[in-house]
Amino acid sequence: MPTSPDSLSRRTPSASSTPASGHQAVARQQARRGNWLKTLHQWHWISSAVSLFGMLMFAITGITLNHSGAIESRPVIETRTAAVPDAVAEALRRLAADEDAPAERPLPADAAGWVAEALGIPVSGKDAEWSEDEIYLALPRPGGDAWLRLDLQGAEAEYERTDRGWIAWLNDLHKGRNSGEAWSWFIDIFAVACVVFSVTGLLILQVHAANRASVWPVVGLGIVLPTVLILLFVH
Repeated sequence: MPTSPDSLSRRTPSASSTPASGHQAVARQQARRGNWLKTLHQWHWISSAVSLFGMLMFAITGITLNHSGAIESRPVIETRTAAVPDAVAEALRRLAADEDAPAERPLPADAAGWVAEALGIPVSGKDAEWSEDEIYLALPRPGGDAWLRLDLQGAEAEYERTDRGWIAWLNDLHKGRNSGEAWSWFIDIFAVACVVFSVTGLLILQVHAANRASVWPVVGLGIVLPTVLILLFVH
């Protein structure tokens, strides 16, 4: 049976349908690429905002740590003494004489309250080294040091605090030295933000590398230069 021209036109795809589908595929690919790039930029700026202050501080303190020998520091030492009340001293002597008690434990609440009131030092919950003659608390801090000694025989408290200046304080924050759990958490979060910032920056560079011939040579230089310095000059 002969085929009518109308049936042929219905069965045969039009000449313009294939180019149209090709344009749609390209449009979808460009849309996916645009969404991917938009997501990268969003993660990049968020991570950079989170790590901005920390990156500036750690960069500056990296310089001060690298030249710590050339930066003069004059420690300031402060000493305080006070007589321990008889009731507090007697209670501490009884506790110190307990052979079954651990050698390191915090001061009792009444003694810690007296230290805070008389010497202005918060020691509640801090471990102390107990002996029959004295109780010693190491109180390290960023940018300095401190300690407290309670003489049980003479019923006297002695406190010494050393301050090495704000540069030493910043350097200790850089290293996380004696800075507490909250600052330790900040360093971890800051480190993760820096990793996200760096990786998203590298992926953004990869997207634009086709139009910027200098991208990969500069990235390679940033990798090769420190590697060569480590291999040749760091022993």
